[in-house]
Amino acid sequence: MLALIGGSGLYALNDFNEPRVEQVNSSYGSEPVRVEIYDTPAGQVAFLPRHGKSHNTPPHLVNYRANIDALKQLGVGEIIAFNAVGGIAADMGPGAFAIPDQIIDYTHGRDNTFFEGEQSEVVHIDFSNPFSPGLSERLLLAAKALAQVGEEPRAIQMGAVYGCTQGPRLETAAEIKRMAQDGCDIVGMTAMPEAALAREVEIDYAMLALSVNWAAGIVPGVITMAEIKAVMDEGMSFVHQVVQRLVATKS
Repeated sequence: MLALIGGSGLYALNDFNEPRVEQVNSSYGSEPVRVEIYDTPAGQVAFLPRHGKSHNTPPHLVNYRANIDALKQLGVGEIIAFNAVGGIAADMGPGAFAIPDQIIDYTHGRDNTFFEGEQSEVVHIDFSNPFSPGLSERLLLAAKALAQVGEEPRAIQMGAVYGCTQGPRLETAAEIKRMAQDGCDIVGMTAMPEAALAREVEIDYAMLALSVNWAAGIVPGVITMAEIKAVMDEGMSFVHQVVQRLVATKS
C-alpha cells in the first residue's frame, strides 16, 4: 500500500471519495493513530497528516514512531511525504519544488529509533541514501508531467540536501549561514526521524518539498506567516494534482 504523509498545508485528500478511518493502536503512543484509507481504482491509499487534522502538533512533538508503526501495521510499503520548507539554495525560492536525496539532521531529543529498550542486540541501518531512488524517480515523473501544464512552468529540482531543524521556531540568519556552508539547499523540521524510522521498518520513503519562503538572512526583511501561507495555498493546488497522478499510476 502507498501512504501519503501530509505536512503543513496538506491536511486532507479532497481528490477522492470519502475515506475509511482507521484508529491504529501503537505501543509507541498512548493515543491511537488516525489514518484515512482511500479506495481508488489503483488500489488502497493511506493518508496521515503528521501535524493533525487541525495542524495542532508542532514538529518536535509529532509522535513519529507511532505514525510509522501504524502505517507498517496497515501494510504500507511506500511513503511519499509532502513538506513545506524554507529555501537556502539560489534555485529554491518561494514556489519551487524539490525532491531531496540527502538529509543533515540538526534535531535533538526526539525519539528517533525503534531499536532500543529490550532489543537483543544493537541494530544499525544503512542510511547512506535516506530517500528511495526508485520512489523518488516515480515522484519526479509525476511532478514533471504536470510541471509544464499551465501558463508558467513550475521548477522541480531533483536532488537537494534537506537540513532538519528542531523547531518550532524558525532559524536565525547565522544558523542558516552555517547550514548553507554545510551544504543544505532547503530547511525544514519534520524529515527526521520520520525518514530513518521508515528505513528501520523497511518502508520506501520519498519526499516532495515546497519552498514557502526564503530562509532567514537569504534576502532582506522578516519572514511573515502571511507570505508563507500565500505561497503554500498556491502550491498546494499543484501538490493535489501530483497526488492524483501518483495514485493513478501507482504500481
